Amino acid sequence: MTYCVGMRLDAGLVFLSDSRTNAGVDHVGTFRKMSVFENPGDRTMVLMTAGNLSISQSIRQLVSDHVDAKGNSIWTAPNMYEAARILGEAVRTIHHRDAKSLSEFGIDFNVSLIFGGQIKGERCRLFQIYSAGNFIESHNENTYFQIGEAKYGKPILDRVVTPATPLDEAAKCALISMDSTLRSNISVGLPLDLLVYENNTLAITRFVTIDEKNQYFQMIRNTWGQQLKSVFESIDDPVWNASPEVQGNVLSATNMHSKPVRVAVPPELLDATITPSPLQALAQQSGNNKQA
Repeated sequence: MTYCVGMRLDAGLVFLSDSRTNAGVDHVGTFRKMSVFENPGDRTMVLMTAGNLSISQSIRQLVSDHVDAKGNSIWTAPNMYEAARILGEAVRTIHHRDAKSLSEFGIDFNVSLIFGGQIKGERCRLFQIYSAGNFIESHNENTYFQIGEAKYGKPILDRVVTPATPLDEAAKCALISMDSTLRSNISVGLPLDLLVYENNTLAITRFVTIDEKNQYFQMIRNTWGQQLKSVFESIDDPVWNASPEVQGNVLSATNMHSKPVRVAVPPELLDATITPSPLQALAQQSGNNKQA
């Protein structure tokens, strides 16, 4: 399993990936899922993969050497769209070669990719590529993509990240998103690869592999948990059965008519001749005492 997130911002790009591919009682696999295609001064491109490891490794190897019908490769494509299209062709080539054989062993052709970067002469671009080789591009309305175990880290991204978010703030948000995922899912694990790319540098200048000893990530893990608890405790508890004049934090009011969906009690339990259970007897005795 895996979790990867890529962000396209006004200032550049942020990529973060974990490295766990298997999680079990007696076997944990670690493989790096981020690959960089860099020709300094001309192009910098980043690929992150999720899904079947053998498929993603085959795609990465093929796209490194692949030349399309126009004579373009990922190293010579005139723009990022063409580079993404070449990557999609590589996905379809591997599917044509391996999908049938995999299905005979009950294995689905399962792979998803995040691909982004910049080629000289155009802006930064970010794509998500699917198992069929088709892809979509990030725009201001969807400034990030996730693959793998996306659900745990998504809420913080939705609340914080916008196109105007500075790169370092976006990197911090990505790490918090990853920490939330690590906290809730054993199939995602350290070490992490974090790459921050600034517009028009056309070279990798900020990259780090993060393990359990990384000072900044440990600070995030501790601080985020403490701050979440502090914010949670600062929110008032709900007010139940509030009178109409009460305005604040009302969850339930006396003039509301909410009722649960009740399941009918079986008729035999309503038969007075049946000996009540100890709990029912205790409740009846308590009611009799109150009446007396």
